[in-house]
Amino acid sequence: MTAPIDQLEEVFVQHLGMDRETFQLSKPYWQLKTYKKGEFYNEYKNICKHLGFIIDGVFRIYRVNELTGEERNMLFFGKGEFIASYKSFLSQTACSYFTESLTTSTILYIHIDALTQLYEQSHKWEKFGRMVAEQAFHAVMSATEGLLFDTAEGRYKELLRQHPDIFSTVPLYHIASYLGIAGPSLSRIRKRMAHQH
Repeated sequence: MTAPIDQLEEVFVQHLGMDRETFQLSKPYWQLKTYKKGEFYNEYKNICKHLGFIIDGVFRIYRVNELTGEERNMLFFGKGEFIASYKSFLSQTACSYFTESLTTSTILYIHIDALTQLYEQSHKWEKFGRMVAEQAFHAVMSATEGLLFDTAEGRYKELLRQHPDIFSTVPLYHIASYLGIAGPSLSRIRKRMAHQH
């Protein structure tokens, strides 16, 4: 089985266009961590200091309504994706939401100080930093636009496209919360989609 750091190197080389020599600069800084189901990657009001890469598992970012205690899922992250509480990570300010592991999950993570050091050492790492910021912006904008302009069914299809395995790992009530609908509405959408196929 390929070691996690070697998996990560392949992602940088194959998909992000970084050469192996440049990736080697980062090798001493990546740490491996396993999360239990329900464990937090980052908590409310904490400053997110790490950028993670998910080797296995699923995480959710959610907010809690301080008046009602109701949780609202904002984003899901799965295997092969970078993860951070992006707004907090990029601005190094306190986080206004929680990032929690929904399954037993394994990540490789790097501290922001190490990344900053790499940015100073290499333009290619600086370019990676820009890509992380752009990816965060894109994810948040897509989710926001989906909620504002798309139907629940459209959002459901988009979620399936991004995370094809999500229904085998994430409870339906979390998916309904992300889509901004009640459980019964999600059941109706799933039935309709099943009939279409």
